[in-house]
Amino acid sequence: MSTRNRVFIGILLIYICSVAYVLNRIIEDLDPRYRESAEESQVETAHLLASIIEQDLGAEERQLAILHGTFQSLYAKRFNAQIYSMNKTRVEMRVHVTDKAGRVIFDSLGRSEGQDYSQWRDVFLALAGQYGARTTRDVLDDPRTTVMYVSAPIRRGDEIIGTVSVGKPVQSFGQFVENARHQIIVAGIGAVLAFVLLALIVSVWLVRPFGFIADYVHYVKTQRPLSLRKLLRRGLGVLGAAWNEMRDALAGRHYVSEYVQALTHEIKSPLSAIRGAAELLQEPMAEAERAHFLANITRESGRIQALVDRLLELSSLEARRSLNEVARVDLSQLIADAVQAAQPAAQRRGVQFALTVPPGLNVEGDAFLLQRAVSNLIDNAIDFSPEGGVIDIELGVQRRKLALRIRDHGDGIPDYALDRVFEKFYSLARPHSGRKSSGLGLAFVREIAELHHGRVSLGNAVGGGAEARLELPRGAD
Repeated sequence: MSTRNRVFIGILLIYICSVAYVLNRIIEDLDPRYRESAEESQVETAHLLASIIEQDLGAEERQLAILHGTFQSLYAKRFNAQIYSMNKTRVEMRVHVTDKAGRVIFDSLGRSEGQDYSQWRDVFLALAGQYGARTTRDVLDDPRTTVMYVSAPIRRGDEIIGTVSVGKPVQSFGQFVENARHQIIVAGIGAVLAFVLLALIVSVWLVRPFGFIADYVHYVKTQRPLSLRKLLRRGLGVLGAAWNEMRDALAGRHYVSEYVQALTHEIKSPLSAIRGAAELLQEPMAEAERAHFLANITRESGRIQALVDRLLELSSLEARRSLNEVARVDLSQLIADAVQAAQPAAQRRGVQFALTVPPGLNVEGDAFLLQRAVSNLIDNAIDFSPEGGVIDIELGVQRRKLALRIRDHGDGIPDYALDRVFEKFYSLARPHSGRKSSGLGLAFVREIAELHHGRVSLGNAVGGGAEARLELPRGAD
């Protein structure tokens, strides 16, 4: 993976992690906030009931009978209350009243009358004139049965003669918590997608205004007849190009720095050789030695020129959003032409070609660029093929793709280099000469493959040697 891709993915991951952290904090805080809200209303209800009971302290039995009747009627009542996304149909509030000893004298559910609640936290604190609250499970092993209780004291003058406790099942507002959590997660995912989309839009409209749309419109105009599959594939290519623009816009400064450092490193060696030869030429020497050093200067300056030319060519290719001209290309014939052009270099080392290329296999693309890509792969195979070796070249059909396989029978690629062969300026020494190339050829091939919505790979073949594989979408026959 290139540095610019790593930088962009790093920025995206930092943003996603930041959003995830904030959302997690909010989600963790939801349940306590909902409980606080519910507890606040319970406090008011408890004090309201305590005040009602305090109004007629002399008729305890009549008050208890009224409470029993009221809650029986209340629990039997059914209604329809649409509270945002929750439909509430019945009352779930619980109430129990204790005397001054903490003994339950009324329970709205009729479960605990006569029991001693004096040690329950809410009752104990309320009897002491303090704020009392507790959370208890009806079923010990089931957190869904959790109930929140708030107690208020019942007073006769300055004397506390009992308590009234109001209970609220947590599950009654748990639906609000779950709904809020779901909405927050959806909002978080939406925020990440919106960030990517916004970055894409900024890339399209600010980095290269109207360029992608103009390219697509031009492509549509040149298509005769129109093919929905081709238009859709081209549209996806436009989006991919916009994504790359966005990535480069975010990582551009580092990307330029990477280019400058790599170019400086590659030019440093030939410049040192030229400088050394020039200094020696200033001294008296034999004509044969002078010719030798002049040849060194010519060779190293040519190396620099070739490096700069290839780098400019690669940079120009990377800057292209899409192919300017798309036509049907006979890939079978193109491979035959590339092999013919490579024959002189192959013959100098006694290398032969074994071709398995069926005729009439077509792709859609730029014939010149495809020829450059195939030639680069063939030249690479010649360089790493042993003296008198054979290079296998096969072209086959795989569903909607054409797969070109170019295999040499050399020593193969060292394990340490397998993940780096497509890096710019990375090159292995040629076995027959010990010299390295510019390290731009395979990067050039990869850019061409991506422009044609294909892919290229290079690895070790079964049985020895290296194998390059170029896959391209198949064109109409």
